[in-house]
Amino acid sequence: MAPRIKVIIPAFNEEKSIGLVIRDIPEYVEEILVISNNSSDKTEENAAKAGATVLKEARKGYGYACLKGMQYIFQQETSPDIIVFLDGDYSDYPEQLTQLVEPIINKDIDFVIGARVKRLREAGSMTFPQIFGNGLATFLMKVMFNSKFTDLGPFRAIKYQKLVALGMEDKTYGWTVEMQLKALKKEYTYEEIPVKYRNRIGVSKVSGTLKGAVFAGVKILTWIFKYGLKR
Repeated sequence: MAPRIKVIIPAFNEEKSIGLVIRDIPEYVEEILVISNNSSDKTEENAAKAGATVLKEARKGYGYACLKGMQYIFQQETSPDIIVFLDGDYSDYPEQLTQLVEPIINKDIDFVIGARVKRLREAGSMTFPQIFGNGLATFLMKVMFNSKFTDLGPFRAIKYQKLVALGMEDKTYGWTVEMQLKALKKEYTYEEIPVKYRNRIGVSKVSGTLKGAVFAGVKILTWIFKYGLKR
């Protein structure tokens, strides 16, 4: 029997891109959840027109939006098998979802990260703070936890029950690294799949501003050292 897959897309003012993201997600996905993170444009309207379930989260923060989506799924009568997280800015290639879930379906891997490798990245699609931050974070994870992660990419898939068991809590910029650190702690099986990455539509709310880049970096490093000290 085919696995039941749901997609969670946090979105803040992504009216120009959200419809494209939803359009390119494979049809076999059971439900697409767009969590409008206090959007003031037509993100919600365009997402609904494209066929997504639209939820609202007034508290700004990537983690807040993801937790809202998880809460919605938890309250449903039937649980999915796999959850996929995807950004709403069209920088990822949603059609690669098939490649992302393949190790979970065919190899029983718990957790898969879409790694934005240089050879598949469009020029300028990742800023210097993103590249440096990813490199530093994954290097520290390798040193402290013997991790094989090379990216903190937002395009990721995980078994639903494994996700619930992580007890995710970060409300803002630390969501992705928290998931990876907790997966390492619980000794989940994991893989990285090289994925394509293009310039996003619109301006990034994190890497596109100095404040966002600094806050994200501090939050990510805080999570890493927090877990490093626990060890």
